[in-house]
Amino acid sequence: MRCCLWISKIISNIPNLDFLNLSSNPLAGIPLERRCAATFSKVRRLVLNNTQVSWDTVLLLTREMPEYEFIWLMVSGFAISPAKFEPFALLPPRLEELFLCLNEYSIVSAPSVACPNLRLLHINDNSLQDWAEVRKFGAMFPSLDTLVMANNNLASIQDSKDILQRLFPNLRSINLHNSGLNKWEDIEKLNFFPKLEEVRLQGIPLLQPYTNAERRSLLIAQLPAISLLNGSVVNDNEREDAERFFIRYYVDYPEEALPCRYHCLVNKYGKLEPLAEIDLRPRYHAQVEVHCEGKVEELSIRLDQTVAELKKQLTTVVQLSSNSMRLYYIDKGSAFGPEEMKYNTRALHSYTIQDGDEILVVPKTK
Repeated sequence: MRCCLWISKIISNIPNLDFLNLSSNPLAGIPLERRCAATFSKVRRLVLNNTQVSWDTVLLLTREMPEYEFIWLMVSGFAISPAKFEPFALLPPRLEELFLCLNEYSIVSAPSVACPNLRLLHINDNSLQDWAEVRKFGAMFPSLDTLVMANNNLASIQDSKDILQRLFPNLRSINLHNSGLNKWEDIEKLNFFPKLEEVRLQGIPLLQPYTNAERRSLLIAQLPAISLLNGSVVNDNEREDAERFFIRYYVDYPEEALPCRYHCLVNKYGKLEPLAEIDLRPRYHAQVEVHCEGKVEELSIRLDQTVAELKKQLTTVVQLSSNSMRLYYIDKGSAFGPEEMKYNTRALHSYTIQDGDEILVVPKTK
């Protein structure tokens, strides 16, 4: 109680206080009287991270009151309205941003009256698992624009389209990092928030089997209205590539396993064939024919070696020393004639040697 009184006293002596950070102050089990809560009425940004503050206290701080709570006083037979007697006029809370991280909330209760001004709620690192608790934020904060609830083991999004549209009509951004979502149906339900344009969805069980590129493409394709995913802008080209990837990814799935979004995208692009797989890795070896004085021998050569190193390899094949031979490369697929390999330091891969090409060895004349 003494702690709350001191906080209230400090705030009351700073009449224009706009931002208050009480993080890591131990507020567990400390009740907040209504007269103390009134001193918070002008605070717009309130940070209560890691305070263990009770949910009842949070409700008291965010509770909406009428423009003036009319308390009629009888003074010598006259009724005096607080609108004319300023000390008794209680202004409504101006709270717009609320931070409640690390407070071990697992359940919350909804107030009888909403707090219409709150736009941003940070409630990371709590113990919220049931969507029934998250649903209450919509009723409490009808103007909610940004909901950050990373590191809560939220299992699923359970509401229908109509309920989500009604409870979260203004939600523009949601952060569900490290939640427990494990079904694509939950991702599809994000489309039911009518104004949602930014989503953060890293570290959820659903995405663990996929590569980073697959995760991003599949999410973009499932969320057509999203313009920001995990902090990165989604442009038109990336969206088209992701949607085309989505079609190809599911093309061989049975009809009953296809997501609804698949049919929408097939109507948009048609049923796309899988892309041809092209191996762009550099070649390290080639199987060539070595010709020398009428003799032919097949040989596997390393393409990362130089012409000088190839000559050294050929000494045991053609029975000539490195200094006694001249090499010519013959491209079997080219109309041009032999190309002399005259530079000892040149790498073989620069000749684009392919399997089946020829190396002609000509002894030097004395």
